Amino acid sequence: MCSKKKANILEFLKKRNINRFGVFLGIAFVFLIFSKLSSDYNQPIKLKIKFTDLAEEIIIKSDSSSTIEAIVEAKGFALIPYIFNNTETISLNANEDVIVNENEFVFEVQKNNFLLEEQLGTSYKIRSLKPDLLHIAYSKRASKFVPVKLNSNVKYATGYDLYGNFTLSSDSVKIVGPKDKITGITSVITNELKLTEVNTDIKTNLKFNTIKDVEVFPKSINVEAKVKRFTEGKIDVPLTIVNKPENVLVNYFPKTVTLSYYVDLESFNSITPSEFSVECDYSLINSNQTYFVPKIAKKPKFIKRVNIKQKRIDFIRL
Repeated sequence: MCSKKKANILEFLKKRNINRFGVFLGIAFVFLIFSKLSSDYNQPIKLKIKFTDLAEEIIIKSDSSSTIEAIVEAKGFALIPYIFNNTETISLNANEDVIVNENEFVFEVQKNNFLLEEQLGTSYKIRSLKPDLLHIAYSKRASKFVPVKLNSNVKYATGYDLYGNFTLSSDSVKIVGPKDKITGITSVITNELKLTEVNTDIKTNLKFNTIKDVEVFPKSINVEAKVKRFTEGKIDVPLTIVNKPENVLVNYFPKTVTLSYYVDLESFNSITPSEFSVECDYSLINSNQTYFVPKIAKKPKFIKRVNIKQKRIDFIRL
């Protein structure tokens, strides 16, 4: 019985020693890894050039080389990401960081070593770069500015309507594409603004109808409009005869006409006859005609759908 207990104790101690050995071995391995990763190493990486502030007309040719071969020095920890992907993107300003020739950008790689190191970060030191000069070919498309046309299909709730006009964040845009394509384009049209039962102000963003092989800049515009409650009003306005020869005398009836109009509630009480002008043009009648056709010559900008009750004004020459 006693010998069996001794055997169990020895077996237990052996297991504890093995576990301790495993722990120490693991700790030693971790220290070894940290030691290795804390050392400096040289690593080849590729620096892919990407341009900022590039004009819309310029297209970088797909067969153009825009990659720099670099050898960087850094701690092992910093180089771990490049084990799986050895490419880093570098941004260059197309107006400041390169030489602009007629058909290519030229980047002086060695001269602008500091620009590359700044973007890689302080953990990396560049040891070598190839090539000395990077030639990046591009082509240039034609461009011009054209007006924007809003395609709207808005239905307002009963008693509501548009106050004033739609406001666009830009009334013209730049179109870019082959010269023969853009020559015949006189405007660009927005995607349809389709709304129903509108009773609040409109504020949205619209893109443009697609034009094959042509790009539009900006890609979209903001559209805003005020929507208010409207009501119908009526007002009597005196007539004015225009373009009548001085030696001709006429008598006409009626002397005033009744206008019906649509106006927002806030402005309803402020409308006066002096804000309107209704004219009869003597030069438009023929020799046998005995009536004028009245036309509205002036009205407030915020007034909508003005109609004249009297469609003809009878007159006689004296």
